[in-house]
Amino acid sequence: MHDLSYLALIWVGVFAASLIAHRTRLTPVLWYLFFGCVFVNVGWLPQHMPGFIEGFAEVGIILIMFALGFEEDTRKFITSIKRSWGIAFFGALAPFCVAYSVISYFWHDSNMALLGGLAMTATAVSLTMVSLKTEGLHRTPAATGIMTSAVLDDIASLALVAIMVPVATGEAPMSVEGIAFVLGKTLLFFIFVIILGWLLSADASPLRKLPLLGRFNLRYLLALADGEQATLGILIIALLVSLVAHYFGFHPAVGAYMAGLILKEEYFVFHQDKGVDFHKNSHAVIDNVAFSWIGPVFFVVLGTKLIFDADIFISVLPQTILLTLGLFTAQILSAGLAARFTGGFDWPSSWMIGFGMLGRAELAFVVMDIAYVEHHIFTDEVFYTLMFTAFWLNVAVPLTIRWWKSRFAHTVAT
Repeated sequence: MHDLSYLALIWVGVFAASLIAHRTRLTPVLWYLFFGCVFVNVGWLPQHMPGFIEGFAEVGIILIMFALGFEEDTRKFITSIKRSWGIAFFGALAPFCVAYSVISYFWHDSNMALLGGLAMTATAVSLTMVSLKTEGLHRTPAATGIMTSAVLDDIASLALVAIMVPVATGEAPMSVEGIAFVLGKTLLFFIFVIILGWLLSADASPLRKLPLLGRFNLRYLLALADGEQATLGILIIALLVSLVAHYFGFHPAVGAYMAGLILKEEYFVFHQDKGVDFHKNSHAVIDNVAFSWIGPVFFVVLGTKLIFDADIFISVLPQTILLTLGLFTAQILSAGLAARFTGGFDWPSSWMIGFGMLGRAELAFVVMDIAYVEHHIFTDEVFYTLMFTAFWLNVAVPLTIRWWKSRFAHTVAT
């Protein structure tokens, strides 16, 4: 079958998954994985994808991570860190410890346990916010707490992935010098991102007083050609920072996410006489390509790694049950108690935050892809256990939020 035929079939699956997700109010990611799994197991998609599809999927995850970073309001995020740091810390530490312990107990491998713990650490921001929006709760303080905590978890997880993957794959030795080298590279990369954000700023850039060079801030560049190429301009930045991240030995998704974070809405304020909101337009385009037709290809392709094997399914059933129950309990208790005692939220809001932190989506699957597909650190059994666990945790998010809504909404109203 021609590569374009595979892409057409994948897009059919993406379209069907989106419709089903709308009906079931579950994250589309689950259905993307489902259709990828079905297509490969019935023989419609190959077990080993051609390079064109693999490359298309790689572009998809870069766009997804860039879109997630781009939609964050950096200033609001920074101001809410003080209240949400405890939720992020304890809400990530407890799931990491549970996943690390379960994987280490059953498979006796520290590298698998480390990356498995990281995969189960980051919260699915989009899944939770969609669920809260469906119930009309997306503008509550609890929603802000969930968002900030989840983003902090994601940034910390990205940094830890950047550090741990070279160690787990043997590219950096497990020694003080080796870990220091990886930490140094990580620090240099984040310093590079901070400096880049500084240089791109029209007001804070140190180049602004220099002749000729002072004009070349991001706002000036995006305004060229009457702003018609603004979206392409920021996508170029996302790709370039992704390539820099790859050069430093990190996954390109790390760079894409950080590139999104440093782009501010004020960079798009130009040609106001035209009455066009260039930031809104670019945001809409990027969201469309990232979440509607390019980004989902990554998850469908990842779903093709789930080759149905009854023996594996049965063999990992005890591990899946234990890991799912352990993460469910640890996540709600750790995030909920942290929200109450470090964030000062009331009890109904605290438990809502605990329920909202249950989901595992984009970043979890990125870590699984790195550890299972790219570097073969996970065995089939570990990969299937994590995938099944992520599925059930994601199912729990809309169900628990809807179940808790009546108590929570009554408290908000009063």
